[in-house]
Amino acid sequence: MVRAFVAGSPAEDPVTGSLNAAVAAWQRAKGAAPASSQVKQGMQLGSDGLIHVRDDADGLWIGGAVRTMVRGTVEL
Repeated sequence: MVRAFVAGSPAEDPVTGSLNAAVAAWQRAKGAAPASSQVKQGMQLGSDGLIHVRDDADGLWIGGAVRTMVRGTVEL
């Protein structure tokens, strides 16, 4: 389980797919990524969430139901 804290309200993202993706990438780099897994988060905050993680030949896949909290663009 990973948690994301941000300034402002809400102060915490109780179910963070992007951070679970980072953990899966780290596990993959270490040769420790399972082929698939599920992560349950947010129950104590009343935001039950289930994230599906899959590692296959095409890459890492993160899925689950979402609620958009921030929307924007980045120019590089």
